[in-house]
Amino acid sequence: MTSLVPLIETYRGGTLECIHFGAVAVTDTQGRVVAHAGDAHWRSFTRSTLKALQALPFVEADGPKLFGFSRENIAMMCASHSGEPMHVAQVDAMLDKAGLTYKTLQCGCHMPYYVENGVGPAPATIDERHNNCSGKHAGFLAHCVQQGWPVGNYLAPGHPLQQAIRRNVARVVGLAAEDLKIGTDGCSAPNFAMPLAHLARGYARLASGVADGEFGDSFAQLADAMTAHPDLVSGTARADQAFMRAGRGDWVVKAGADGMQAFASRSRKQAFALKISDGNKIAVISATVAVLDQLGWLDARQREELRPWRSEAIANARGTQVGERKAAFKLVFD
Repeated sequence: MTSLVPLIETYRGGTLECIHFGAVAVTDTQGRVVAHAGDAHWRSFTRSTLKALQALPFVEADGPKLFGFSRENIAMMCASHSGEPMHVAQVDAMLDKAGLTYKTLQCGCHMPYYVENGVGPAPATIDERHNNCSGKHAGFLAHCVQQGWPVGNYLAPGHPLQQAIRRNVARVVGLAAEDLKIGTDGCSAPNFAMPLAHLARGYARLASGVADGEFGDSFAQLADAMTAHPDLVSGTARADQAFMRAGRGDWVVKAGADGMQAFASRSRKQAFALKISDGNKIAVISATVAVLDQLGWLDARQREELRPWRSEAIANARGTQVGERKAAFKLVFD
């Protein structure tokens, strides 16, 4: 824990109540750390920030063109979506183009995020399509169909799909494949732990698009899809949607479970990876806005658009302000 620093503090009645520790790494496309808070090389699981990179083997093999995947479909492969009707419709379309049904998805079921967030009532039935990772899994399955690989065990770490993903991710973030520590994500897919600076490097490269000498065309397709359809990558009234809309095409953004956030600027060819150690969602978003502010990435309009996401005021059930939330760190510029 010595690698972590206080990122967000909360106060109640003027008294410090909670401290959310974490770390931030800001890098360029070469992996050079340009700023940090805490240990820029703290190793953590990437969770859903990995999705755009997990889609690389399919995109590199011209899978979207072969199956007629739209830009919306590509965005869904990168999504932690809310399970809204628009998301389910996209997953249905992707599976249909691959000649499959939702019964081949192995991501499991959960209550759609849009229900949990109070956006709308629960659907009459809930199935795998409502899982926030179903778009990623639909892309996995399409690639298996394309390559003639079995679909029954597509999540096994030894499956050719997962081996291809591991090789590509390692190349993108600048690590050997064996240095990617493997675990199982919430959707049952393999996931990798890596230093924050390497994840940030991967996102800086993703955001650089065609300028990348190795994956340029694929990165351009993925980044274009994400920035064009943040509603599909995220969902109604969610932070990643708000960030990418405020970025007006420049910001490629993806949250991950348990306190992960990846955030890249296409124009700057830089990115940061942020981790809150206790996984507090509000603290992650608040710290992300603070990083943007300290990096000088916000203009006046963006600062105002993102003001609600700072969550500076803490209110109770009656709407009375009972406390405040503050950024507790200063980036160190290297």
